[in-house]
Amino acid sequence: MGAWELLLVGVVIVLGLCGVLVPGVPGSWLVWAAVLWWALTDPRALTWGVLVGATVVLVLAQAIRWGLPPRRLREAGATPRMGVYAGVGTLLGFILLPVVGAVAGFLGGIYLYERPRLGGHGPAKAAVGTVMRSGGWHVLTELFACLLVTAAWLATVIWG
Repeated sequence: MGAWELLLVGVVIVLGLCGVLVPGVPGSWLVWAAVLWWALTDPRALTWGVLVGATVVLVLAQAIRWGLPPRRLREAGATPRMGVYAGVGTLLGFILLPVVGAVAGFLGGIYLYERPRLGGHGPAKAAVGTVMRSGGWHVLTELFACLLVTAAWLATVIWG
């Protein structure tokens, strides 16, 4: 697979990661489709292993999401800008403190959005809890799974 094709696969994966934060966009499906495209055009045992692992991780994430209470993010006051803060926080947390930092980054992103808006630590902390109970765990679960798949794909492309 050439550099341009890898770049296109990477672009589709990034669009999928962004799509997780946008309601109605099948972000995890885009990430999985990009990995499938990569595995089909570069048929090696390692690429197929990444595809199988991605499938398992994303199906497991969907099963976990189905077990969570229904999403009501709009009712909790979530805005698109809050989604951007949470997404950037998740990505930074995932990179700075590999894998486990994603959860802290997600919560921290929501907190950093709410703190200036609400004017203090107590209300911002309560708002984070409200957002998480109202569907934040859905978004975090799907985004975390997609980040795991992205990390596996990137590691395989670089070192595989």
